[in-house]
Amino acid sequence: MAQRIRKAVFPVAGLGTRFLPATKAMPKEMLTIVDRPAIQYVVDEAKKAGIEHFIFVTGRNKAVIEDHFDVQVELEQTLIQRDKLDVLEELRQDLPKAGRTSFTRQQQPLGLGHAVLCARDLVGHEPFALLLPDMIMKSDKGCLSEMMEIYHERQGNIVALEEVPMNETHKYGVVKKGQRQNGSVEIETMIEKPAPGTAPSNLILSGRYILQPQIFDYLETQTPDSGGEIQLTDAMIKLNNAQDQEFSGLIFKGTTYDCGSKAGFLAANIAYGLDRPDLAPQIIEELRELVSAYDGKTAQ
Repeated sequence: MAQRIRKAVFPVAGLGTRFLPATKAMPKEMLTIVDRPAIQYVVDEAKKAGIEHFIFVTGRNKAVIEDHFDVQVELEQTLIQRDKLDVLEELRQDLPKAGRTSFTRQQQPLGLGHAVLCARDLVGHEPFALLLPDMIMKSDKGCLSEMMEIYHERQGNIVALEEVPMNETHKYGVVKKGQRQNGSVEIETMIEKPAPGTAPSNLILSGRYILQPQIFDYLETQTPDSGGEIQLTDAMIKLNNAQDQEFSGLIFKGTTYDCGSKAGFLAANIAYGLDRPDLAPQIIEELRELVSAYDGKTAQ
């Protein structure tokens, strides 16, 4: 019987330099998509998939993330006094249960693999989920929930995959796929940012992982790349080559918003805003006016 996935790791130590000056004093993970911090959407996805313990790998100036996932007594009292009980209930639902969050520091910016390694003692000797907070993955069921279904059937390691045009594969980690099995594909190998024209497929790693604890052994001995960073994909390649460690991939069919980019962040705000009946009509009207004005300028 497969060991249950109870813990999830969220690497939130990045500096967010692409969003300066907004992120000079505010973590990029706390920038809002409509009226909720971006990190909340990712945590909600994990909760929906059955995750019980949430591990945040943080850095300097990230204390506000810890505050967000804590009770604010004064705020709650104010909401009670003002009879805003619906807002209070929404805030309480967003919180993990007491004792179910952990925070550890990545003291140097040494890459995603190093950030995952920083969570080793908190994860322990059990499989875990890894969710990249920049990637907001929108679907009815939830990407991690779909991955959990595959894990319960096949065990091993599971990664989320997405299709991109072949001329863009050199930007990503790419997999060589094997046979399809009940909504998943076998992964024969992975390549980090292959040279143009050499990618074995157009399926890229897209920010969601279920990993066995043996990954930490490879991360611990991983040689840094030319930029001085420890790459997670390199460690996964070594783990995949071990005979008892299989990798399977879910080809995600929802929509992914890369909120590490300005365009992706703005698109996410529009998409989630359009999901709101109280906002959608006004957003649509505003967009029509903006597009019309833009088309008028470009036609001049």
